[in-house]
Amino acid sequence: MTVRCAWETSLPDYVAYHDEEWGRAVRDDRGLFERLCLEAFQSGLSWLTILRKREAFRRAFAGFEPALLAAYGEADVERLMADASIVRNRRKIEAVVGNARAVLELPGGLAELVWEYAPPEAPAPQKMSDIPAQTPSSQALARKLKSHGFRFVGPTTAYALMQACGLVNDHLLDCPARSLSGPSMISQV
Repeated sequence: MTVRCAWETSLPDYVAYHDEEWGRAVRDDRGLFERLCLEAFQSGLSWLTILRKREAFRRAFAGFEPALLAAYGEADVERLMADASIVRNRRKIEAVVGNARAVLELPGGLAELVWEYAPPEAPAPQKMSDIPAQTPSSQALARKLKSHGFRFVGPTTAYALMQACGLVNDHLLDCPARSLSGPSMISQV
């Protein structure tokens, strides 16, 4: 019997994200940066909330282009705090701006740094309880990002980034999206 991963529901937002994006390899700085920011904003909230606000986040945060965001100042933070179309959390907004500056300081870029922490392929999880919230690789990635000045990048957020961007393939064994995900598959989103 073929079944999607259990976290996916029948809601169209979840289905599209699960089937077309989650777990597909993302190897560009902007794509990784966007997902890192969205995972940080999700902390403490429903992922559905973030998915439904994604286009608003893209508009508010200059398409997640680190070079543009790095130039944001206090007036931009205040403008974003007044934007009801996004999650208005000052610490998270300021972290996006600071993290954009940190991306620009990375010698090889964000993609090079993040993909250094892709673990060897693991056996496919058979049930949701087989999927960890964090791993030694995500703990190491979080430490490395923090050492470069990144904020809101704990090991659970780092692992969610690894899942979203295909560093690990946590689609369940019988999930049809599993064969389209993982490090060898490149995202088109």
